[in-house]
Amino acid sequence: MNYELFIALRQIRARKFQTLLSVGAIALAVMALTSSQALMVGFTGELYNTTVNKLPHVSVSPQEGEDYIYLYGTAVERITAIEGVTAVSSFLTGQASFRFKDNSLNAELRGVVPSQENQISSIEEDMVEGSFRELEFSRNTVVIGSKMANKLEVNPGDSVAVSFPNANPLSLRVIGIFHTGSPLDESLAYTSLDTAQEFYDVSNVVNGISVRLSDFNKDREVAAEIERAGYRARGWTETNPAILRTIAIESTSNNVVYGLIIVIASFGVVSTLNLSVIGATGQIGMLRAMGASVSSIQRIFILQSGILGLLGALVGTSAGVLISLAIGQYEIPAASSDVYGGISYIPIVVRAQDIVLIIAAVFLLNLITGIYPARQAAKLDPVKAISTR
Repeated sequence: MNYELFIALRQIRARKFQTLLSVGAIALAVMALTSSQALMVGFTGELYNTTVNKLPHVSVSPQEGEDYIYLYGTAVERITAIEGVTAVSSFLTGQASFRFKDNSLNAELRGVVPSQENQISSIEEDMVEGSFRELEFSRNTVVIGSKMANKLEVNPGDSVAVSFPNANPLSLRVIGIFHTGSPLDESLAYTSLDTAQEFYDVSNVVNGISVRLSDFNKDREVAAEIERAGYRARGWTETNPAILRTIAIESTSNNVVYGLIIVIASFGVVSTLNLSVIGATGQIGMLRAMGASVSSIQRIFILQSGILGLLGALVGTSAGVLISLAIGQYEIPAASSDVYGGISYIPIVVRAQDIVLIIAAVFLLNLITGIYPARQAAKLDPVKAISTR
């Protein structure tokens, strides 16, 4: 251990109260930063899970001026062959009026191939009654959302009358109910592609193709490649820009607040070190008289600043992780669960890279803020410093 580090540690131990204040201030700031970061990452991940992961990453639609995609089997084959595409689902969708006894509701009726659609939206995971895959083996059946079922007052096994202008009226038997915790629970019903084609009186056509990717961040690249193949396509970042704006706004505002918290805490360390310089004036003079260089004096106080920052960061991140894990155990009341998209627990994600980054950033920031008091100490005249001892 060189003498500069030895003196820095001795100064920290000698001023226990000031050390506790400095470390405590940094620890509180870092604790707030760590827990807030875990909460933000958790909610961002949950937002992606409940939105992006439930949406097609790329949507293929009819060419301008056309209502349908013809020869959609060929289109599906060509899109599936594109690198990065993991699932493709063709569908025929439109508006329909649902009636059961005296209750009626207008909603979207989407005809799909169940095995393909489940790879896109994972709707089977959201089923609370019945089976989504049963649509594949039965005709004139429908799967509806939970809020839609409540408004129509239907249960699995009931038959609802489905009609719409210029469509062939049908009676569809409810074989399942899904719950996503989103507006889709009230506005969407699934049936088989064959049944939808019969209802809308068209054959061998669809009006949309959903595409899922291994990396949803490459949606625009894949959409451009699909367009080069002769189809009209848009990525989810184009069709749902509000999701990106929400995440960007939250991330920016949080980072600004976190940065201010850390800077304020770091200036607390600067104040402590300035007091240390005043209190150790005589000792600084003795060190200079014994041959300590100006750079050595500077290093002593910079080391103090860095050690205080590191201690505060370690204590703060440890406390922040414990608090985050405790918050993650909090169960959201069932009455409020739907308001938050069906989330039953507060989403918390503690990432090792975030912890390392926070510790490194706080440590470096305190090293930098320690430069000013270090220079003030190094400027002291050794003769005057000793005389004031």
